[in-house]
Amino acid sequence: MKNEILPPDQREAQRALDLPFDARVLLEGLRPWVECESPTFDAAAVNRMMSLASRDLALLGARIERIPGRMGFGDCVRARFPHLDGEAEGGILVLAHLDTVHPVGTLGALPFRPEGERCFGPGICDMKGGTYIAMQAMAAIIQAGIALRRPVTFLLTSDEEMGSPSTRDLIEAEAGRHEIVLVPEPARPDGGVVTGRYAIARFKLRTTGRPSHAGAALAEGRSAIREMCRQVMAIEAMTTESATFSVGVVRGGQWVNCVATHCDAEALTMAKRQADLDHAVERMLALADGNGEVALEVTRGVTRPVWEPDANTMALYRTAQGLAAKLGLPLPHASAGGGSDGNFTGAMGIPTLDGLGVQGAGIHTLQEHLLVSSLVPRARLFAGLLASV
Repeated sequence: MKNEILPPDQREAQRALDLPFDARVLLEGLRPWVECESPTFDAAAVNRMMSLASRDLALLGARIERIPGRMGFGDCVRARFPHLDGEAEGGILVLAHLDTVHPVGTLGALPFRPEGERCFGPGICDMKGGTYIAMQAMAAIIQAGIALRRPVTFLLTSDEEMGSPSTRDLIEAEAGRHEIVLVPEPARPDGGVVTGRYAIARFKLRTTGRPSHAGAALAEGRSAIREMCRQVMAIEAMTTESATFSVGVVRGGQWVNCVATHCDAEALTMAKRQADLDHAVERMLALADGNGEVALEVTRGVTRPVWEPDANTMALYRTAQGLAAKLGLPLPHASAGGGSDGNFTGAMGIPTLDGLGVQGAGIHTLQEHLLVSSLVPRARLFAGLLASV
């Protein structure tokens, strides 16, 4: 396709699709990000990652704003790129998080390492890889002098893996000042993107029993751990086709020779429809202990609303699909389980395209990796989107 026969907007989009990315160079740049471990619960570690990303973005000419964290979580970073019309609003918001689920020290078991088609590392797929290629797409656009129709802002958040309890208001406020939201969360296994996400609710549970000496007076005690185990089995048994229930954290007891007084757990339910999630929430809040001797308290935590694609999101998807076709790539789409901050922006009615990051697998495990072959085409697709919308 010859650029001279295209309208100006399409010429710029084609130039973006032709940008000369190099997978080896992208991996070299990504490595310091992956090796800067940033688990959500460690605000200082997350802030080190925010500083690293801030410097990289500042070198590209972005105006950096550091937004202090709250509720014990790390800071956020807003990076605005200058635009010919001088307006920061009405543009494109690149929405990403830099916190991960991997504790500091995970690099010992999961070091950054390329192995053939795969490259391993904590958070490399979810979602440092996608965030980094989005930044490099912007860098390549600037270097090539490609004119964008809209201003671009990156918002990097610190608590997505916990459901964004401290940043939802910031995300929604910033998204409300933009026309389009692009989310470089990991691509779907088939390389597709995400045009909707399920609703999610989290819960905290506590059982309170009666302590006793586990050796001398076992029968006098009422174990909070035992009751929590019963509740875990009951909760997960509530899973149906319309809603899933799972328990991912359990903590209880202090001494092995004492019948446990307290046991705490965290549960999650997910549904494709908001009505199904609402019903699931009712079921969780209605839980009760079986014999009255061990108390159970259930507290609702953070919630992600269901995001159902509307006509504007589908129009954005079709733009991406057309760009992918020019790269020779299929680009299927789907609504997906597993929440993201795209839940919030999509539910607000802002055209949102998610799953624009790298392909990979093993997310949240010691096998987390990206597919090296996905780096260049995903970077080109992201650049093409920035230049097209």
